[in-house]
Amino acid sequence: MERKTSGSMMKSEIWDWLQNNYFSVAQPVVKNHDGVYPLILASQQGRSDVVRFLLEQNAELDVIDQYGNNALWAACYAENSDCIDVLIQAGIDINHQNSASGATALIFAASSGRENVVEQLLTADADPDLKTHDDFTALDLASTRKILKLLSKFVKTGD
Repeated sequence: MERKTSGSMMKSEIWDWLQNNYFSVAQPVVKNHDGVYPLILASQQGRSDVVRFLLEQNAELDVIDQYGNNALWAACYAENSDCIDVLIQAGIDINHQNSASGATALIFAASSGRENVVEQLLTADADPDLKTHDDFTALDLASTRKILKLLSKFVKTGD
């Protein structure tokens, strides 16, 4: 079932998701009263259908959450490859660094054992040489052997 809103049709599942998370159906890309952006929450929940819808509604890719992370980080948290792909294809900053720590989505994924996410980000040209404010790279924080091997192939030598 679809519902009409501001000149376009919206799937009931998306309509319901927006309402259940206190977002405006009339302005679906605007943050809710808790200051949460729908693009970040949908990414964190692995809702690629909602992410696609929000991007079609011109959601801004540069929004960040209260912790300084973008929607790509949220999709990596969810380990949702479809959301990650959709965001990267839309042009999200794959190398966004958290203002508090300097960590990127790649550093987060490497340090938290998200092997498939690390591989996906590297394939999409995430920069493995970026460092946190404490001077750690994704390679320094690799939490599994597979991640260590993946990152070793991409890291520049001769610093």
